[in-house]
Amino acid sequence: MYQLYYYPLNASMAPHFILEALGVEYDLIKVDRKSNQQKSSEYLALNPAGRIPTLIDNGTAIFESPAICIHLAENHPDVNLIPPLGDSNRPVFFQWMMYLTNTVQAELMVYFYPEKHTLDAQQTAQIVEAQESRITDMLALLDNELKHKNYLIGQSVTACDFFLFMLCVWVDEFKKPPLAFNNLGRFLKNLAQHSAIKTVCEKEGLSLLDYQ
Repeated sequence: MYQLYYYPLNASMAPHFILEALGVEYDLIKVDRKSNQQKSSEYLALNPAGRIPTLIDNGTAIFESPAICIHLAENHPDVNLIPPLGDSNRPVFFQWMMYLTNTVQAELMVYFYPEKHTLDAQQTAQIVEAQESRITDMLALLDNELKHKNYLIGQSVTACDFFLFMLCVWVDEFKKPPLAFNNLGRFLKNLAQHSAIKTVCEKEGLSLLDYQ
């Protein structure tokens, strides 16, 4: 049985979506960020980066959210959350997964933690403003990609779609939030009907009223 160390609405959300979509048995273990439990010696023994999430699979600890998502998808090829070897959509899958994590999520970390990216505390507000503009441009790129498409890759949901949903949840208070984009908003409202999304959002305390 899988074990997912998580915190609500954190980077563990995408792996949580995928575990539900796979229909497998798993245990959720909450890591209390408010008390910095992710920096405890017990947690660091599993995840030396001291970040959430961590997945335990048959005694092996795996960290980094996209790595967990890909691992789970490949462990259950029958659910088709990742294109198989030889499929023309497989490199496209990795392209978008890398874009979402190495570009969008990386820029979001600067947005959410500006104080870690300057030695001048007076600059944090400007960093946040600049990052919101940069990330909004990335949302526009994704919006254009989703024109005439229901999913990022192929004709069915993949791990990339769950990852994108998670990132969009994080920025729903932007001046131009993801739901304000025509194609991206349609994509999110459609994906919000997925049973895995509904179940996880209920467990993690996120209302989906805006996505109806």
